[in-house]
Parts: sequence; C-alpha cells; structure tokens
Amino acid sequence: MVQSEASDVDGYLAEVPEERRTALTEVRRLCREELVGFTEVMAYGMPAYERDGACEIAFASQKRYISFYLMRGDVREAFEERLAGHDMGKGCLRFRKPEGIDLGLLRDLLRATAARPGTIC
Repeated sequence: MVQSEASDVDGYLAEVPEERRTALTEVRRLCREELVGFTEVMAYGMPAYERDGACEIAFASQKRYISFYLMRGDVREAFEERLAGHDMGKGCLRFRKPEGIDLGLLRDLLRATAARPGTIC
C-alpha cells in the first residue's frame, strides 16, 4: 500500500497488512498521546497530524518499509546525532521491519515537535 483511499485513520489501519498493523497502531497511539492540540487527518493517503492547518508529522505503510515523516527541519537538526545510522531521507525515517521501529526515538521526536511550532520544510 503506497497511498490509501481510506477516509480516516481507522480505515487506513484496517487496510494495512496484518504484520504491520500492531506497530502502526502503536505509532498512532504515540502520536495521539504526544501531539496534544494537533488534529489527526488523512493527507496524501496517509495518517497525518496537523497544527494550525500545517502537517508536521505523518506515517505510512509503504511497499518495503514503514515511513515516519517528520516535516520539521529544526527537529531533525536537533536530533541529528540520534538519527545518524537510521535509514532516513530528507524528511522520512524508514523502518524495514515493524519490530525495528525505535519507539523511544519516535516519542522524543514527537515531544520535540509538540513543544513549539516551527517551520515546515
């Protein structure tokens, strides 16, 4: 699944392959817990979290990995050392296996994102 047609995150998670559903449900739980004041939406066919109409976080089940999108360059820069060695694109942290998701790192990234607004790249 690259881009879902689901209208909400529950529908999205229902479409995700079984072997990834538990991990993505946990990522969602972390997002909802840490991103107080954000709105959970579907954007570009994936679950996303907006503040003041701007998407700052998203996640997706891609063909070969699970993606965690961090749209805040300031947060990525602040976590540069901890992100080193991870499979990362410009704004996408990729996990090849659900069990390889670093939930502690994601929680810290979410907390840093929620702490204050910033520029979206």
